[in-house]
Amino acid sequence: MKTITNLFKLALFIAIGIVPFAVNAHHSTTMFDRTQVVTITGVVKEVQWTNPHVAIFVSGAVKEGDEQSLWLMEMTSPGNLIRVGGWSRTAVKAGDKVVVEFFPLRNGGKGGALKKITETQTGKVYTADIFAQENANLEQSK
Repeated sequence: MKTITNLFKLALFIAIGIVPFAVNAHHSTTMFDRTQVVTITGVVKEVQWTNPHVAIFVSGAVKEGDEQSLWLMEMTSPGNLIRVGGWSRTAVKAGDKVVVEFFPLRNGGKGGALKKITETQTGKVYTADIFAQENANLEQSK
């Protein structure tokens, strides 16, 4: 009986030690300033279509004539984008000329939460409202 009690205590100790790391593994969207929307014009350099968040790297500038910078646009998961955003793995590709609207990072870094991206050559528009798409019951909110 003493062995079972000790094993239970050990399992409980391990679980208490692991839970904080699991909870901390996913960040919130508070790092984005949802009170402002920034627009850049540029060229897609890379698309990372992976879980937990799709990322698009765009070389662009806020104002015409500004120096081009590499911007990181974060979105929700591939599954959410496919279900409610009309996206596919090849919707936006490296080399595409785009106009991107996004919620900027609060710390002023070169990135943000992508809100809308428009391919300038085709006029095709994709939205990626990370805040709405990460809510429960996505299919019901269409």
